[in-house]
Amino acid sequence: MSTDRGIGLLEGRVALITGGAAGIGLGIATAMAREGAAVVLAARRIENGEPAAEALRDAGHRALCVRCDVTSRSDLESAVATTIDRFDRLDCFVHNAVGGSAAPGPLEEVDDGWLGLLATTVRASFDAAQVAHPHLAAAGGSFLLLTSAAGMEGSANLPVYAMVKASQRALAKSLSREWGPDGIRVNCIAPVARTPAMERAYRANPELEERLLGRTPLRRIGDPTGDIGPVAVFLAGDLARFVTGQTIVVDGGGFLGL
Repeated sequence: MSTDRGIGLLEGRVALITGGAAGIGLGIATAMAREGAAVVLAARRIENGEPAAEALRDAGHRALCVRCDVTSRSDLESAVATTIDRFDRLDCFVHNAVGGSAAPGPLEEVDDGWLGLLATTVRASFDAAQVAHPHLAAAGGSFLLLTSAAGMEGSANLPVYAMVKASQRALAKSLSREWGPDGIRVNCIAPVARTPAMERAYRANPELEERLLGRTPLRRIGDPTGDIGPVAVFLAGDLARFVTGQTIVVDGGGFLGL
């Protein structure tokens, strides 16, 4: 892992990232750590999260892994409590984890796999917000939700995925109004980036990568650390101190109508 550092945009701050063991979650955690934040990787499987946290520590960053199944409110409470015990504060909560599945196809063919999507997006976003609120209020911090362009423009192939992702955006807008007086900013990132999940999708549908590249003006798929991470750093830091209730689409221009 690279040991390069930023300019300290998040120096002294603490961020907790769900789904932080890999993919976009780890990319965000890495970018934040490089800017001086202590990062807590909340991972459903500690055996996946701890090596990622160790690699960050080996690169000279402050990093901790905690086991957290975001469908369990008690796990979320424990993750936040451990963060406070270890680092004395929480400045940014990033809810990135997503689970469950819904195969592409019409709504009438969706099976119970979509309940996992419901639990990790709608319910987990709600629980995370309630658990994190007092600590974010104390720090004047920020709450970030990872959503999707599908939740903004809809999807004929993934209707329930679009539905749950749209709910996160609605929650962010509502919380930005409610929490603004508390000094908390709430925003969403809608990313497109090369992740293990995307690699699996490519293998299942070999034409997918070419189709995504063809609709993307920048002609590449985003990098979790280099492309998505800096946007999270921006939203978590003082440069975005007057930004709340927004969704930033980070996709190389693939969804220009949003």
